[in-house]
Parts: sequence; C-alpha cells; structure tokens
Amino acid sequence: MLNLLIGPIAEIAGTWMSGKVEQTKANAQTKVAKAQAEAVVMQKKATGEIDWDLEAMRATENSWKDEWITLLFSIPLILAFCGDWGNDIVARGFAALEVMPQWYQIALGGIVSASIGMRSVSKFFGKK
Repeated sequence: MLNLLIGPIAEIAGTWMSGKVEQTKANAQTKVAKAQAEAVVMQKKATGEIDWDLEAMRATENSWKDEWITLLFSIPLILAFCGDWGNDIVARGFAALEVMPQWYQIALGGIVSASIGMRSVSKFFGKK
C-alpha cells in the first residue's frame, strides 16, 4: 500500500524537479543570449567608431582643411607675441566669440574636431 502512494508522489516530485531544471536552463540560456547580443552590439559600435576615424583620415589626405584650421588657430598665437596691439586684437576676438550663441560655438567645435577626425574633441565641445 505504501508503495502505491510513494510511486505517484515520486513521479510528481520528479516532474516538478525536471520542470525546475528546464526553467533554470532556459533562464541561463536567456542570460547567455543577452550577453552575446550585448557583446555583438559593443563590437559593432567599436568597429564603427574605428571605421569612422579611418574614413575621416582618408578623406583629408588631399584636403587643405587641416592646414586651414592650423593656420586659423595659429593667428591668435602669433598675435599674442606682437605686443599690446596684438594682445588687444586677440582679447577682443575671444570676447566676441564668447558672446556668440552656444549653437555656433558647438558647431565651430564640431567643424574643428571633424576636420581633424577626433570624436573625443567633438564630445568635449558638445558638453558645454
């Protein structure tokens, strides 16, 4: 008689245990799949960022943009060594830039950073 009760109870317990094992496996597989998907997204992002930098460098090989930006940024540096009149010009120029609209300042920073192909500089200029 005891065997008649133990058999079905053991079968129910075994079925319940199998269900728990399957549920644990499914949860583990879900976590692994999610981690793999996140890794793929991060890899694609990193590759895209690297590709963007390389393409920006290739695009500027036959361009005068870098030289123009360098010359433009050298003007205040040179004027700073030209005495009071040079310092006055530089100070007035930077004061004028300071009161420009923020969108213009950010756009200018973006132009410079895109010209040199440096995303980190554009991130810096974007955080005002």
